[in-house]
Amino acid sequence: MAMQGAAQALSKCDLFKGFSETGLAILATIAAERSVRAGMPLFVEGMASDAMYVVQTGSVQVVLKRPDRTDQPLATLGPGEALGQMALLHASGARLVSAVASEDTLVLELRARDFQRLQAQKPQACLKLMMAIASQVGSSLDGMRNVLVEAALRG
Repeated sequence: MAMQGAAQALSKCDLFKGFSETGLAILATIAAERSVRAGMPLFVEGMASDAMYVVQTGSVQVVLKRPDRTDQPLATLGPGEALGQMALLHASGARLVSAVASEDTLVLELRARDFQRLQAQKPQACLKLMMAIASQVGSSLDGMRNVLVEAALRG
């Protein structure tokens, strides 16, 4: 995929809102297009967390393995949505969930090792993305506060 196309695809993701064309172009240099067939995993719970993804076309279902080995659907993500962002902040971690293509899907993949190399060359663009990821995680935790309080009170 041409860098311009990758930059355009990134611009459709909320995580990259507020990025300048230059910032998008910088991050597009490490974005690779990846095709995932329907029913195939993008990543699996427990595996090394080594990349984040932005859905371009199609959809991805995020699932959690239950103790009885069945899948618990958590979310379905479509075009413009990101998943696996924590890989860029904590590359030595493991995936907490699995992600499976619900249909033939095209994603942009940003690998953690490429992001780490880019940090030395273009720290401002990388810092901006890290801050956007941290803000998104903070918002998610705020939204989960009531669930966590209920779980603590039941426990």
